[in-house]
Amino acid sequence: MTNSIHPVVLCGGSGTRLWPLSRKSLPKQFAPLIDGKSLLQLTLERLQVLNSRITCVAADDHRFLVQEAMDAAGVGGTQLLEPMGRNTAAAMAVAALLAAPDDLLLFAPADHHIPDAALFAQTVRAGIDAALAGNIVTFGVVPSFPSTAYGYIESGAALAAAPGSQAVVRFVEKPNAEVAQSLLLKGGYFWNAGIFLVQASTLIAALREHAPDILAACQQATQAPATDGSFVRLNREAFEACRSESIDYAVLEKHQQIAVVPFAGAWSDVGSWNAVAGLYPADDEGNRLSGMASALNARNTFVHAPLRPVVALGTEDLIIVDTQDAVLVASAACAEQVKDVVAMLNREGRNEATEHRRVARPWGAYDSVDNGERFQVKRLTVKPGAKLSLQMHYHRAEHWVVVKGTAKVTRDEETILVRENESVYIPLGTVHRLENPGKTMLEVIEVQSGSYLGEDDIVRFDDTYGRVALVAHTK
Repeated sequence: MTNSIHPVVLCGGSGTRLWPLSRKSLPKQFAPLIDGKSLLQLTLERLQVLNSRITCVAADDHRFLVQEAMDAAGVGGTQLLEPMGRNTAAAMAVAALLAAPDDLLLFAPADHHIPDAALFAQTVRAGIDAALAGNIVTFGVVPSFPSTAYGYIESGAALAAAPGSQAVVRFVEKPNAEVAQSLLLKGGYFWNAGIFLVQASTLIAALREHAPDILAACQQATQAPATDGSFVRLNREAFEACRSESIDYAVLEKHQQIAVVPFAGAWSDVGSWNAVAGLYPADDEGNRLSGMASALNARNTFVHAPLRPVVALGTEDLIIVDTQDAVLVASAACAEQVKDVVAMLNREGRNEATEHRRVARPWGAYDSVDNGERFQVKRLTVKPGAKLSLQMHYHRAEHWVVVKGTAKVTRDEETILVRENESVYIPLGTVHRLENPGKTMLEVIEVQSGSYLGEDDIVRFDDTYGRVALVAHTK
């Protein structure tokens, strides 16, 4: 039996309450939110203190975003790719089924912020004895105020065989303000952080007892996973048949052997713009400013301005969030209702509800700079050594202007190098590919012209990243 901890990061979630920064194509865990780093990168850096090999459970569509965060954090490991979301019970089940029975698995959400990594690691290690004794160990944050945004854990007697751990009496749903205040006064209640330490065999046994259908579906999904480097793909049909339910409802609220270890450090699930604001220091008037934000004669205003100057003048109790293609101005009292804004924009058919102007791709990214009738301008950034698929368009031609680095361009049977301040023309119907043969980022301005400029006008002949070989909806 080993005491080594194996972190498993749960990378699902859409984060609609942090629109317009967080969107379906780039959920909050992947967006640069704190000092230019994503919550996922910060989570990986924190978990690296425990183990530099980390497993991430993520949506197949987000695999390259996860890989970027892993590379940025300097960690290695595996990605278990879900063909569709099935909530935390299924995500944790597949990770446990693919681990060794006695592995100690630490399940952590990708989108929480815990600044004190050393204290966090110390707290996790304090739960090892309880986990080895057959408990599912959860970590309860010592509450600093009567929050109505978090669920609570009621703790009971200390566990004699596991110093620092206590038995869990019950889980309490998110309370109203009056109940939250009473829980704080009673003592012995902790915020539920949704972080768990458990042996793989213990979790599988608990699932077999309380959610056998979820376990059975996940067993089928993991029987013959397809492995591609660090990517492990589950069986789509079997996983799709799995019931979607959180681990809280599927197991924890029914299970007997659950322990809690108190965590006394700062913690936030970054679940709203008010929570994000709380991560920044306040000035004398209660204003919290990020990026290029300024405030004049303003009070209790949060401004997130990573791209350009944004000034709050004479405002009070406001949230202002600026992105390239959308701006949110909201009363701080309505922060929890931002998800309703996303629903409204979806009903209106607005692309900004789910997509960013800048779109990440496995080879880099593209930013839609301008567009009009029969033309579109994009800024492409291609990673060192990366290349786009070998492709052809039926309805558009493209002009590429290299503004940084050197591009290797395939144009039908021709291969040419295009250097800074040089350009190349790709006529309609030409088989072509763009590559970055250098060691620095390649930047290209792409001007498209033609009768149809949609991303689904593409025939893909070859792709380094294992995407659909012939017809796809992405570049």
